[in-house]
Amino acid sequence: MKLPPLNSLRVFDAAARHEAFGRAAQELHVTHGAVSRQIRLLEEALGLTLFERRNRAVFLTDAGRQLLAVTQGLFEQLKAGLAQLQQADTEAPLVVSCEPTIAMMWLIPRLPDFQRGHPGMQVHLYAAGGPVDFAAQGVDVALRRNDFEWDAALHAQRVCDEWTGPVCRPGRAPAADWRDGVALGSATRPGAWRQWAQAAGSKAPRRIGPVYEHFYLSLQAAAAGLGVAVGSALMARDALRDHRLEAPCGFVRDGSAYFLLSPRPFGNDPRAAAFLAWLRHEAAKSLADVAGDAGIADTPDAA
Repeated sequence: MKLPPLNSLRVFDAAARHEAFGRAAQELHVTHGAVSRQIRLLEEALGLTLFERRNRAVFLTDAGRQLLAVTQGLFEQLKAGLAQLQQADTEAPLVVSCEPTIAMMWLIPRLPDFQRGHPGMQVHLYAAGGPVDFAAQGVDVALRRNDFEWDAALHAQRVCDEWTGPVCRPGRAPAADWRDGVALGSATRPGAWRQWAQAAGSKAPRRIGPVYEHFYLSLQAAAAGLGVAVGSALMARDALRDHRLEAPCGFVRDGSAYFLLSPRPFGNDPRAAAFLAWLRHEAAKSLADVAGDAGIADTPDAA
């Protein structure tokens, strides 16, 4: 036997409980005519009369009462099953994909604070950059800079602007024209010096090299005194505080920003919503701290 449409059963359940098409229409936010049509289609599909129509009122038939017992059990079981699924989902660890440099230099040192504020919630970190296959990788949310185009179907929430500037080991900034010093580059951000120079209204180094494979390697090299690198204010925040790096030119917005991406609305996942709110708070705090540590006149702030 072919099952009738679920919507017809839902309309029948409301009409049968109220024994009134008008009240069912109010509950379902549809018209009286829409309820009447769905009931007629259901009766035709089943080959049964479910309601008696007398004096502009409706009354359940024996078949209608039997079907009501079925639909009530069906929808109660459906509600209970969905509630269990949602509870299990909110208790599952939040799998976060994050670009390696920001994960290592900013996010991981702050995760204990998140855990203290959300003791019942676990975060599993997956280090990766660029496009993310949420389903294949089992990822819930991804922290990314908008330096590539992501799927328009994704839900994207801005976390903060990116602020960049030259960073080096304290006391190692070139004494004369810093552009004559060793300008460290990275393969993962090949345009970092050019973007900073444009944003700062300055000139890019005359020569860039050596070029490191990853952004965080260029920052580590700068901290080791091997030259000057373009640093992200977020990623350099702890090194500036600990005096492992200094920012002789301060930081400027480079035109990019960090976003938290999700395949579903953040309002549908309390874990993702809580993580987003925490990220925004921590980013704003870190950028404000950078302003104090590096003596930046134009205070960075979260978007």
